[in-house]
Amino acid sequence: MSDSMNEPRLLIPQLKPFYDRIEGLYWLVIRLAAGLIIIPHGWPKLMAGVEATAQTALVRRGIEPAWPLAVGLITLETIGGLCVALGLFTRFWAAAIAIEMAVIVYHHLPNFGWINRGYEYPLMWGLVMLGIALRGGGPYSLDRRIGKQL
Repeated sequence: MSDSMNEPRLLIPQLKPFYDRIEGLYWLVIRLAAGLIIIPHGWPKLMAGVEATAQTALVRRGIEPAWPLAVGLITLETIGGLCVALGLFTRFWAAAIAIEMAVIVYHHLPNFGWINRGYEYPLMWGLVMLGIALRGGGPYSLDRRIGKQL
């Protein structure tokens, strides 16, 4: 069965040329949003430095070894976010951020709800990053431009 047979019929068939032209852009929008939204979480950590991040984000929660994990957090949330947004080594960075979000979810259990510092926000972003890792950079990515992806 071809893909066109699996697609739902358009309510307004005259829009098909428009949808055909913009088909790859949805993935660019998702990748940009996910990558750029994670950067403001890493930037303050980068500006504070590794030691301060280790103390405030990890040691006070009993997470060790804090120093190398702080380096990982800063790297994922700055360089990783930028690479996801650009679509560069997309699968690697998105998968790594999804793992980070899974760890954050684990540390927030059983709280749910943003007012209780719950896990639904990191869970949502972890699932978005997992989806990006599974799909890759898409047609408008640096991965596609250089002709290689993981």
